[in-house]
Amino acid sequence: MVLNYIWVAFFLIAFVIALVKLIFFGDTEMFPKLIASTFDMAKTGFEISLGLTGVMTLWLGLMKIGEKGGAVNLLARLVSPFFHRLFPELPKNHPVIGSILMNFSANMLGLDNAATPLGLKAMKEMQELNPQKDTASNAQIMFLVLNTSGLTIIPLSIMVYRAQMGAKDPSDIFIPILLATFFSTFIGLISVAIYQKINLFDKVIIAYLGGLLLFVLGVIWYFSSLDQAQISTISSVASNLILFSVIILFISLALFGKVNVYEAFIEGAKEGFQTAITIIPYLVAILVAIGVFRTSGAMDFLVDGIKLAVSSLGVNTDFVAGLPTALMKPLSGSGARGMMLDAMKQYGADSFVGRLVSIIQGSTETTFYVLAVYFGSVNIKNTRYAVNCGLLADLAGVIAAIWLTYLFF
Repeated sequence: MVLNYIWVAFFLIAFVIALVKLIFFGDTEMFPKLIASTFDMAKTGFEISLGLTGVMTLWLGLMKIGEKGGAVNLLARLVSPFFHRLFPELPKNHPVIGSILMNFSANMLGLDNAATPLGLKAMKEMQELNPQKDTASNAQIMFLVLNTSGLTIIPLSIMVYRAQMGAKDPSDIFIPILLATFFSTFIGLISVAIYQKINLFDKVIIAYLGGLLLFVLGVIWYFSSLDQAQISTISSVASNLILFSVIILFISLALFGKVNVYEAFIEGAKEGFQTAITIIPYLVAILVAIGVFRTSGAMDFLVDGIKLAVSSLGVNTDFVAGLPTALMKPLSGSGARGMMLDAMKQYGADSFVGRLVSIIQGSTETTFYVLAVYFGSVNIKNTRYAVNCGLLADLAGVIAAIWLTYLFF
């Protein structure tokens, strides 16, 4: 319901602003730009869906090998006590636990291309257990919000962009991003837990979260002792080594279990194309709405208004220049990335704003994109409180990013 109102609001606001510009300012190019934007974003939505097809085909095939070989079940048992408390609706040792685990692992390593098809597989498996097919289940909402919170251990892509934009030390935002994304994830987890009445003080939950925290602190300590070149090299090698090792583990266990690996891969891969086709209308809908909102100038008005309000309070306004990235982040990953690069180009990669937009970009995921793709893949229309919790996690990540930028730089 919330997404419905937001979607409609994007179009109505864009129309009113464009009409004002035409009548009072004689801007005859505004409406042609809006129409061009709808075509461009519709094309973008289709191309993104089409681009996902190959990746989904690959990873759904590999997941099928993992399932039949027993690797996914083995991994699922290791986290089953924790996941059973976060996802009480899901049966113990169900294959979906393995899919959820693999998706979270890929996200934490910054491997977006691998994470998306794994996430779509998990969503489809949860949909099979969902008694109300057009309404998001508690488990699906918890899964989506944890995805949109964007928990990342190694923000490699952000460091690469900073290096391309001439940053002296591209990895200087590594620890701030790690901390910001943890704020986002924990706020998202807590908000969903409150809605679903999950006991976060359960000893098993505390043990797993405590262990994860110790691991993250260990990663921070290790990388803080390295220089930029070492961090980039080790992060890249470690991420891809872990990922390829998982593939080899799947294949090896399947061979040991006398599974026909090739046929298992083909069986899983066939699901990839159909999933990509299902996503198209949902993705086009949200991207077109975002496009007209941005093209109309509504985003600029919003940022200027915030700057005026902040300035009137006597608060430092240095962070306001980074808000377009923050405001775009929940709506469009590519849009936020473009705004991040534009800010670094305008202010400098090593400026306060350049570092701020980098941390914001790495602090959360694109809530509406993830919602459109994941829920769209299983034809869910009633998202319940998923948007509310996802946006709350985004807000926590942005606030943390701003605070950490002031703290560190």
